[in-house]
Amino acid sequence: MKPYGKSKLWFVIGSQHLYGPEVLKEVENHSNIIAKYLNESEEIPMTVQYKSVVKSSKEISDICLAANADDDCIGLILWMHTFSPAKMWIQGLNYLNKPFVHLHTQFNKELPWSEIDMDFMNLNQAAHGCREFGFMGARLRKERKVVVGHWQDPEVISQLSSWIRAAAAWADWQQLKIARIGDNMRDVAVTEGDKVGAQMKLGFSCNGYGIRDIVEVIETIKDQEIKDLIDVYYNSYQVAKDIKENNTKETSLKEAARIEIALRRFLQEGDFGAFTDTFENLHGFHQLPGIAVQRLMADGYGFGAEGDWKTSAMVRALKVMAKGLKGGTSFMEDYTYHLETGNEKVLGAHMLEVCPSIAGSKPSLEVHPLSIGGKNDPARLIFTAPSGAGLCSSIIDLGNRFRFVTNIIDVTQPDEPLPNLPVACAVWKPKPNLKKAASAWITAGGSHHTCFSQAVTREMIEDFSMISGVESVIIDDDLDPYRFKQELRWNDIYYHLSNGLSS
Repeated sequence: MKPYGKSKLWFVIGSQHLYGPEVLKEVENHSNIIAKYLNESEEIPMTVQYKSVVKSSKEISDICLAANADDDCIGLILWMHTFSPAKMWIQGLNYLNKPFVHLHTQFNKELPWSEIDMDFMNLNQAAHGCREFGFMGARLRKERKVVVGHWQDPEVISQLSSWIRAAAAWADWQQLKIARIGDNMRDVAVTEGDKVGAQMKLGFSCNGYGIRDIVEVIETIKDQEIKDLIDVYYNSYQVAKDIKENNTKETSLKEAARIEIALRRFLQEGDFGAFTDTFENLHGFHQLPGIAVQRLMADGYGFGAEGDWKTSAMVRALKVMAKGLKGGTSFMEDYTYHLETGNEKVLGAHMLEVCPSIAGSKPSLEVHPLSIGGKNDPARLIFTAPSGAGLCSSIIDLGNRFRFVTNIIDVTQPDEPLPNLPVACAVWKPKPNLKKAASAWITAGGSHHTCFSQAVTREMIEDFSMISGVESVIIDDDLDPYRFKQELRWNDIYYHLSNGLSS
C-alpha cells in the first residue's frame, strides 16, 4: 500500500492527431509502461494512474476539468511524448486548479543510432515537444516543477517523489481544519496573522474554540478509558519509577490521560487535522496538555503552542510530506544557545510539546513541575533527537504575503548529559554556522517557533513553496549575507507586483 492511500496522480500525455492511429497507439503503450514502472517504485509514494493521451483542445480541457472534480486526484504528471501544439493547452491549463509537474523524458534511454529513421523521430519528439509545452507554461505563468531525465533515472524518481509529497501536503491544506483552543499568548506578534488571508491563499481554515468546549468533553471521560490508555503508556514508554511510587504523580498521569482522550475525541469529532492551545487560556484544565499534545503530533496532527496557528498548519504539512519516511517531524522552538567558539549550537525544546517521532531512543514518561501556567505538574515524554541531517522551517505573515524561512541543519548530541532538563529536546548546528544563520533568520523575520524535521528535505520545501505560491528563502552552506538581504529586497518588489503579472 502506498503511503497516501487512495490519493493518486493522473499521468496525462500530450500529442496530436497528426501522426495517425499507429503512432498514438505506441504512445499509449509507452505511457502505460512508464506508469506501471512508477507505481512499482518504492520511492514513489502515491498511485500514478495513466489517464489519457490528449490530442485536442477539447480533450485537454475535459481532462483538466475532470481532474478538478476528482477529490482523489491531487495533481497531474504531464509529458509531451510527441509534439503537442501548445495553443491546444491554453484553455485546459486555465481551467486546471490542481498542481502539475512537467516530466521531460522520452521512452528510450539511448538512441538506436544505426536504426534511426523518420518514424522513430516522429514518435520520440519530447526534446522539442516539451519545449513547446514549456513555453505555454511560461506564457501563462503557471507554477510547475520541470523534471528532466529518463523515467528510470533514480534522480528523476527522487525529484518526482519530492514533488508528490509536496502536492499531497498542498491537497491536505485545501481541506485542513485547525482548532484554535483559546487565543494566542498575549502581546506576542509572530503568532498573530490574517486567518482570512491564509484561507484565501493557502486553503486551510482556522477557527477559535473556548476552553469549555474541551472541558465538557474531559468531564465525560470514563475511568476505564483512562486505565486503558495508562496501559498503553506503560507498554510504550519508560515510565519513571517515582510515578508508580507517588500518589500525586500517579494522579497527574491519570489526568494527562483524561486530557489526551478528550482532546483526541474533540479533534476527531470536529474533523480537525491541527490545533493550538496556550497556557494563558486553560481555565478548567488541571494541568497543561503535555503528553497529550506529543502523542497527537506523533499520530500526524499539526500543533502550535501559544495559539500559533500558522506553525500548526506547517507542522501538519511537513507531517503529510514525511509519510512513510524515516525520521520524525515536530513542533519546535529555538530555546537557548551554546556559544563556545567554533562549536556553536542551538538547543531546541519547548515547555512540553515536542513530538516523540523525533526521539532517538525510547522516551521516558515523567511528571515534573512546570514554572509557567499556574497548573498542576504535567506529564510529558522526555528524549533527545538523534544525530543526522535536518531542517527547521517557519511560516510568517508579512501583511501582504506569507513567507517560508528554512534553515538546513546538522542535528548533533548534547556535549554532556542533561539530567536536570525535564523536557524533550534537539541539539543542532545551523548551516553555514550559528552566527550567519541566526542573523539571516532574524533578518527574514523567521519565527521563534519552527517545524523541525529529519524526514522532510529542502527540495520538498521548495516544491511546496512553488505549488502554494508562497515566498521561500533557504539558509544553508551557500548563504551569502549580502546576497540574502538583496534576495529579500527583490522578493519584496516581485511579490508587490506579482498580481499584475498574471494577466
